[in-house]
Amino acid sequence: MTDDKILQMIDSNPIIIKNIEHLTEEMKIRAIKKDGLMIRFIKNPTKEMQDMAIKSNCMAIEFIEDPTYEMKKYVVSELWNALEFIKNPCEELIKVGLSQKGYAIKYAKSPSAELQRLAIEKDYDSIRFIDSPIEEIQLLAIEKNYETLRYIENATTRAEILAITENEAAVKFISNLDEDRKILFLKNNSLVMKYFINDLPRDKVEMALKGVLSSENISEKYVRDFMNCESINEKSGNISMDKTIFIYKYGSKVCKKIAVDEKLKMI
Repeated sequence: MTDDKILQMIDSNPIIIKNIEHLTEEMKIRAIKKDGLMIRFIKNPTKEMQDMAIKSNCMAIEFIEDPTYEMKKYVVSELWNALEFIKNPCEELIKVGLSQKGYAIKYAKSPSAELQRLAIEKDYDSIRFIDSPIEEIQLLAIEKNYETLRYIENATTRAEILAITENEAAVKFISNLDEDRKILFLKNNSLVMKYFINDLPRDKVEMALKGVLSSENISEKYVRDFMNCESINEKSGNISMDKTIFIYKYGSKVCKKIAVDEKLKMI
């Protein structure tokens, strides 16, 4: 078979080079230009061929032995998940990947706080790829979306409280909920009561609510949520109460003012 015929076949289907015993330089280059992954079938490719291969297909980096830093940086800048084929990528290469997608953090071993932060700022749910994220990173992710709590193993109490404060539904992502922790979360978001309606004794609920509502530093959101909490009302099982009267008796001046405003909105 003539070289010209082989070149035509390579143009049509470059993978045939794996069956050709004596490849000419032109055949190698033709195949690589057609599909960079074909470098896997070429023994001792030149640097020119390697450069050509990654320009054709970034994933060709997988088949290049000892690629230069420039090659690594090029493929990662073009395709962040090319990091998968780079052994022990340095922090600078991870940063290049993170500039595109937060998920690039999964290719970093023991990532620094800076890398963790870059990942979360790019994609908050990339926290799923960080083993034992520091509290600062947990809080950053939860501030962006409370549901990221589901991806955090051994979340800190502060992180759990933030998630509960953002949305009471975050309680679904918290395990080992004993009575004390339920009371703690109730103190941060009264709406969480709907998940504990039959779990907490009335006296402890009232004591917790008195402590929160009597504070002059109480948040407006807490008061309004309390006033609108359907799980705490006059007909709600063991946690029945008239919330307006309860605030009149135990609420701070700030609390009462917010409650009156909310009550007027309900009318």
